[in-house]
Amino acid sequence: MFSLSSSADAQVEPFKGERIDPDVTSGHLNHLTPDQQAAFNVFKDTLAKAQLYSPERPHPTHDEPTLLRFLRARRFDPQKAYKQFADAEAWRKKHNVDALYATFPVDEFERARRFYPRWTGRRDKNGLPVYVYRIASLSGPLQKELNTIPPERRYQRIVALYETMTRFVLRLCTHLPHRTEPTPISSVTTIIDLDQVSLPTLWQLRSHLQEASALATANYPETLSTIAVVNSPSFFPTVWSWIKPWFDEGTRRKVHVLGKDPGPTLRTLIDPKDLPKPYGGELDWKFEDEPALDDAAKAVISEMPKGPVVFENGEVRRPTPPDPADVSSGES
Repeated sequence: MFSLSSSADAQVEPFKGERIDPDVTSGHLNHLTPDQQAAFNVFKDTLAKAQLYSPERPHPTHDEPTLLRFLRARRFDPQKAYKQFADAEAWRKKHNVDALYATFPVDEFERARRFYPRWTGRRDKNGLPVYVYRIASLSGPLQKELNTIPPERRYQRIVALYETMTRFVLRLCTHLPHRTEPTPISSVTTIIDLDQVSLPTLWQLRSHLQEASALATANYPETLSTIAVVNSPSFFPTVWSWIKPWFDEGTRRKVHVLGKDPGPTLRTLIDPKDLPKPYGGELDWKFEDEPALDDAAKAVISEMPKGPVVFENGEVRRPTPPDPADVSSGES
């Protein structure tokens, strides 16, 4: 999803390297150092004692890739990770996230996709799903439509789309063949396209973008591997000065500003057949299109399902609404 997260001030300048080669294994399952594994054990024990996590098989309350995202976000400090996780769980209960997602209307869900980063249906060379966000597509009628959505419902739409990313897209990509398997896929690669974007348009969208980024940073940490900013205009340093405070330093390091000719660099991260043509690849896909699933994904799910779904045990299914008794008693 959209989180313009990147390095420090120097990266408002064009990216100078020839390759984008993120480390997608350090701090992940099957690649933990002894100290990281010890911190992970403490973190899980702390959550279990607080009744925020149950590892009971075959249905633990949270999978290990999710827990590790919170721990990585807090640099393997179990107590800091516990605080963020507890806050996120309280947020989920406050907003009744599981019920919201399970009952979200399909038609509205599909309309909401137009305002946020979209999965292309393809993956980068490490198996991470590739998302694209073309900001200019939100101008004109779409921007007017966005402004008519009540703030509370707009917030709920963002939540539903993040749930799709974590509960469907990332799980599906973990199931598909990838370079680092059996290490799960727990983050995404995102291309932010600023072509034909004016400064007034970005200013008008700033609250919309900040809302989505703040929600993700707090409640869906470490779901971003790389952001490539393409077609950046001359005023991008001004924009960066607005948005830099939204993100921590670790997140800011993940942005690469590629300018007007991103193809050579993006092709080091994404195979040309999986990279949309506007960004130097061979894939016939644009932001308004539905995901163009690759052959491996088609073999598993045939086509992209509509509406809220989850991927479990190799299959697509609709999310199950929680028992009202559990919700009323405060259980997740």
